[in-house]
Amino acid sequence: MHLYVDLVLTWILFLALFPMAFVWFRQVWAIAVKRDFSSVAVKNGESPPNPAKFAPFALAANLIAGTVVLSAIIGVVGANLAKDEWTAMAGITIWCKLFFNFALSRHAHWDKTQADKAAVKQAKADAKLALQQSKQEDAGAQ
Repeated sequence: MHLYVDLVLTWILFLALFPMAFVWFRQVWAIAVKRDFSSVAVKNGESPPNPAKFAPFALAANLIAGTVVLSAIIGVVGANLAKDEWTAMAGITIWCKLFFNFALSRHAHWDKTQADKAAVKQAKADAKLALQQSKQEDAGAQ
């Protein structure tokens, strides 16, 4: 039974490498050639204020990940890589790309997040001041 589960999961990983490589190379093409930064450092479906600043990092991540995955595909098809080798390559690449994209998107949105927090803090302070002034006016009117 264990053999079949291992075989199925290995095939799922191998077949998943094809669309991943395609998507990552398509993003490289969009960033490098088309100069389309709409998919750079997206957080909650929203681009950062200056995506061109973070485009080289996203380009490098996609290019490196796509190349490693493509080399794993070629190694499997050419029977040059053992199962443990190519699954390790693929797994590490997927996880590293996931973590790097997460960190890049959070870093790209850092200024906006801080500005939003400052605006909320200022709005709370303004509301508190307005409440104090209205209480003073009410106390003075009585």
